Amino acid sequence: MTVTTRLSLHLGDITKLEIDAIVNAANSSLLGGGGVDGAIHRAAGPELAIECRMLNGCKTGDAKITKGFKLPAKHVIHTVGPVWNGGAAGEPELLASCYRRSLELAAGHSLPRIAFPAISTGIYRFPPEEAARIAVHTTADFLSSEAIIDEVIFCCFDSESLARHEAAIETLR
Repeated sequence: MTVTTRLSLHLGDITKLEIDAIVNAANSSLLGGGGVDGAIHRAAGPELAIECRMLNGCKTGDAKITKGFKLPAKHVIHTVGPVWNGGAAGEPELLASCYRRSLELAAGHSLPRIAFPAISTGIYRFPPEEAARIAVHTTADFLSSEAIIDEVIFCCFDSESLARHEAAIETLR
């Protein structure tokens, strides 16, 4: 199985995916917020916030895992993406670390199917084309030496995000 056959795209709501793990683009408190973070917390129910409180937050570029509770996904991997401040403050490296750490947690918990939203591209203002490229290339690099993960889905909220991720995957072929 090649790396590109293990990558797929989905247009829709990440909270509806029946999968081993979905990734939450969380804030450092892990206690919910806007965008995909708020949607995941609402769909999972109040138990998610209770478990997140016990994790004592998360640093930018890192990730932590919880159960999925009322979500169809078995687990939620929470990662804190960087706020874009022009790119000279390590934002690309921190975003790559979000994907890498999330994949490491999935592999470490033997979770073969994982779905990512477009991390940091909403209120954190990361340039979406660069974010898609970093997401796809970091994931492909990880998968090239990791056999536990069978499928990584880039779950895109809109057709523009889908097109950006599709273009990034094409650069791997």
